[in-house]
Amino acid sequence: MSKKKRGVQYTRQKFPKKMQKKLVMLFGAIVLAFFVLIGRITYISASNGEKYTKIVLEQQQYDSRVIPFKRGDILDRNGTKIATSERVYNVILDAKVMLASEDEEKKSKTISQTKKALEECFGITEEAVDKVIEENPEGRYNIMLKGATYAQAQAFAVMEENEDDKEEYAYISGVWLEDDYVRTYPYNILASDVIGFTVSGNVGNGGLEASYNSILNGTDGREYGYLDSDSSLERTVKSAINGNTIVSTIDVTLQSIVEKHIREFNDAHKGEVDENAQGSLNTAVIIANPNTGEILAEASYPNYDLNNPRDLSAYYTQEKLDAMTDEEKLEAMNALWKNFCVSDAFEPGSTMKPFTVAVGLETGKLTGNETYNCTGSLLIPGYPSPVKCHKLSGHGIQTIGDAIANSCNVALMQMAETIGVEDFVKYQSVFGFGETTGIDLPGEAQGLLFPAENMKLIDLATSSFGQSFTVTATQMVAGFSSLINGGNYYKPHIVKQIQDENGNIIENKDPVLLKKTISEETSKTLREYMRKTMTEGTGKNAQVEGYDIGAKTGTAQKIPRTSGKHLLSYMGFAPVDSPEVVVYVVIDEPNVENQANSSYVTDLARNIMTEAFPYLNITKATESTEE
Repeated sequence: MSKKKRGVQYTRQKFPKKMQKKLVMLFGAIVLAFFVLIGRITYISASNGEKYTKIVLEQQQYDSRVIPFKRGDILDRNGTKIATSERVYNVILDAKVMLASEDEEKKSKTISQTKKALEECFGITEEAVDKVIEENPEGRYNIMLKGATYAQAQAFAVMEENEDDKEEYAYISGVWLEDDYVRTYPYNILASDVIGFTVSGNVGNGGLEASYNSILNGTDGREYGYLDSDSSLERTVKSAINGNTIVSTIDVTLQSIVEKHIREFNDAHKGEVDENAQGSLNTAVIIANPNTGEILAEASYPNYDLNNPRDLSAYYTQEKLDAMTDEEKLEAMNALWKNFCVSDAFEPGSTMKPFTVAVGLETGKLTGNETYNCTGSLLIPGYPSPVKCHKLSGHGIQTIGDAIANSCNVALMQMAETIGVEDFVKYQSVFGFGETTGIDLPGEAQGLLFPAENMKLIDLATSSFGQSFTVTATQMVAGFSSLINGGNYYKPHIVKQIQDENGNIIENKDPVLLKKTISEETSKTLREYMRKTMTEGTGKNAQVEGYDIGAKTGTAQKIPRTSGKHLLSYMGFAPVDSPEVVVYVVIDEPNVENQANSSYVTDLARNIMTEAFPYLNITKATESTEE
């Protein structure tokens, strides 16, 4: 049927029902196929998605960058940084990007300007860049320089932004800066034995760096994604977790005082007898709080530069260094890095005598009223020759207090005979000798003692005045502190607090009382004996005006006894009635004509205490008397 409308003819046709049915079926089939396809894609994605993803990604450039953590700081007790990590930058050259242009003129400008920028900003030579282009033109990650400074990075950023001369640096390409950290020590040599240093980035070597390595270290982060030659997909960033900070018990100012006087002693006696030797084989000082176990200062000489720990030039001439093998150099460095106060064991000498007296008083074998006649030597049963006192003419009649003040070997040997082997050996253990103290520093030695079953009378006699067995400086300070503080043996420690990177306290390292060694009464008696050492005895030379000081000096003959080599020591504390500080000074083989002269160690101790006591605000004698 047809009709006309406004002169236009329209023809209307209808699909036969059969055709309509076929079209509906076709449409349904298409819809069904669509849903089947979606289902199939979903299935493939679920079952083999990873496989196909990998195929796709193989056609792209995978990009992954480590975000380094910042190692935690080491602070002194007042918050001063003594070890920290400074941000630096690694200069990375993406050779593929630098060489990407197909325009030879543009590529030439890119290479030329990039070379120039790298040399001007970072000192990277053109030859180094040419080598990368030749050997690894497709390389996306070529480390051209490690540890570039912030100033260098800023200079490059300005150059790259091209604000001054767009033509000269318009084509810089393929260079990026990777964040990194370098460990630095603001005070160089200060407290080197205590702090230690790091190797291979974040591995502690010696000192607190080693013993608290896991605390100081954090966890690296990562930035990653997939890149093709033209664009980058969305990146994923996992932030780094920075390390924690440790607050040490060390006081930087006090440490500086100690090291200054040690250095002055060394400078005064360097080359004095042996022209090739330092002022001593080793000079060491520990200053501690006897009532907490905190180490306030700890130093030994020779020391080393923490920022350049492998530098031996301070102790060896270039000629000697050139002649040394690698093994010899390594041995020399290990000796330099070793902490004498913790890792070296030695015969303590007469600073052991207060311990011997303490055993006698505590066991009741001595009453305190005994007297002894020193004729200059004593014959020990079973030993062929008499054991000499340091005063060959003899001290005459000695009380226990006199024996301590005058450091009389004969009197101490007689006391030891009264005490007996069993009690003497028992109390060596009570005082912590022959075992580690547990101080939070690596490499602690134990020392060597005679077991009771092997100790002969001659061994007991010589042990009474500090020979025939070995101790560490740390053991001596910990044990001696218990002698003067009422008998409380505190675990020595050198860290007082752990903080997070924001300064929030994670853990306080409170004093740890390990045991009771002697009674308060015995402690008080010993303090009085040692006050006499400073007023009348061998320690008079170390007296500091205005302070009530107790002390014991020591002069140990080193093996072989006829070598003329000695270890000098001084153990002092103040004030006598209520000790606030203990000072231990050791000079091992001073480079002087007469090593047995105790004035070397008492002079050094006096110089240190004269400057340290006012700084520490130690109670003066008049103040103590008034109280």
